Amino acid sequence: MRKYLVITLCIFIGISIGIYIQPLVSSDNIFQQIKKFDQVLQTAYKNYVEEVDSQQLVEAAIKGMLNELDVHSVYIDAEDMKRVNEDFQGSFDGIGVEFDVLEDTLTVIAPISGGPSEALGILSGDKIVKIDGENAVGISRTEVPKKLKGPKGTIVELDIFRAGEKEILHFSVVRDKIPLYTVDAYYMIEGTDIGYVQVNRFAQTTIDELRSALFELKKQGMEKIMLDLRGNPGGYLNQAFNMAEEFLSSGDTIVYTKGRLKQFDEYYIGRGRSQFQKMPLIVLINAGSASASEIVSGSIQDLDRGLIVGETSYGKGLVQRQYQLPDGSAYRITIAKYYTPSGRCIQRPYKDKDKYRHLVGRLELEEGSYIKDAMKKIKDQVEKINADALENDKDLINLDSLPLYKTKNGRTVFGAGGVTPDYIIKSDTINKMSIEFRRKNLFNEFTDKLMHSKDGVALKEKYADNYSDFYKNFTVDKKMIKSFKELAVSKDIEWDEELYKKDEDYITCSIKAFIARVIWDRNKMTQIFSQVDKQLNKAIDLFPDAERITKNK
Repeated sequence: MRKYLVITLCIFIGISIGIYIQPLVSSDNIFQQIKKFDQVLQTAYKNYVEEVDSQQLVEAAIKGMLNELDVHSVYIDAEDMKRVNEDFQGSFDGIGVEFDVLEDTLTVIAPISGGPSEALGILSGDKIVKIDGENAVGISRTEVPKKLKGPKGTIVELDIFRAGEKEILHFSVVRDKIPLYTVDAYYMIEGTDIGYVQVNRFAQTTIDELRSALFELKKQGMEKIMLDLRGNPGGYLNQAFNMAEEFLSSGDTIVYTKGRLKQFDEYYIGRGRSQFQKMPLIVLINAGSASASEIVSGSIQDLDRGLIVGETSYGKGLVQRQYQLPDGSAYRITIAKYYTPSGRCIQRPYKDKDKYRHLVGRLELEEGSYIKDAMKKIKDQVEKINADALENDKDLINLDSLPLYKTKNGRTVFGAGGVTPDYIIKSDTINKMSIEFRRKNLFNEFTDKLMHSKDGVALKEKYADNYSDFYKNFTVDKKMIKSFKELAVSKDIEWDEELYKKDEDYITCSIKAFIARVIWDRNKMTQIFSQVDKQLNKAIDLFPDAERITKNK
């Protein structure tokens, strides 16, 4: 008996060794490919006509290798990795100011709340003329973070010019941990019981920020929720799950992932512990809403929890895992696809990466509702889109290839090509002159000049303690527009009165919003911009439908 056990053990060991050795001796395996790469690198390093930077070669090889996979499998060098970590960890070490470079001068747009600059009394509009004794006039935007960021507890010396002060002011600022907020703005929409929350990405702190905003709005009388994920490129998958869970019932499948390897298959099931599961909900999305934003909006739509409004989302249904390298760099590999509760993978085709980057494959439909008679509407619109495509040499849409799915209550939704909203509302566009105003940072520069003038000081004194009055009653007058026009002309922008009239609401609202940012903060600025936000304002009227969906759950 013992003899047979020994024989069996030997066979098992032999098979195991064979399984391990086979790939190493095979003519087509990782080991052989590594040897090939090593040989080329060594030869180039030794024999190339000029001196070779081996790190640069290796990084280029890694980028080329990952480029053969998909557009989201990427290499991130050590310097970029620092910025990525700051963005997604939700903080960085620095002095705590929002800044811009206006006419070659580093200008404080606003001190960050709770940061060391605010504590020392650094103000909006302050001009930083020296950093650690070195002239800062003419500094580039990319150089500013290198000068102002640094380890917590270290000191940076700032010389500041402030309007109204005869002498340069000196500040010794002790760097500290500065929060990076992912909730850009939250407020009650004027004259309604709707609480508005705008989220710019999914980072480590997102769910805590969201809950804090929702609870604050609830105190202010919120009965309905407008969640704005437009332009949100995504981030951490667990934060998307946590956000969706705030609105969904216990036991709901929010999202699940499937990979080639079983270890990457995961199911995220809601625990239903939030106070906001029954409040009528609308989620705003657009072409910039990707990945985690699509997980949230896709689950809300599939489970008939609320309305999705806006424009078709980006169409990214791939999940990446990040792997660190010893030198501080990292790489991301796509390990799985994610699926919404109905089984949709909304990933667009990505083999042609150039087309993918140009958003080809999204189902871009005309304005209207797709809750009722969805197939008839989409058939008519696809025929029109394809007719236009034939004329303009664009890609056609094959209706038969569009996968169809059913929501929890039986509504038709479309798979692939992003999340198609229940209500399509196109965003407003601005004309070429307004684009030039933005490109040359004119609104920022004009506001800076205005708020340092007598008129600006008077504005601040009048409205600083009464934002509601400013929101309802302040208007940009002809005198301001005349000054704005003069500044535009001085920046070599050709002023076209007809184009101004077409975008007058946008231009005057932008000036008003930038003034609000100086007097108060970015939150108030966002609220002012909502006055000309076509998608948001039309979405407000759709809450009766959102309420019906919530009641029918």
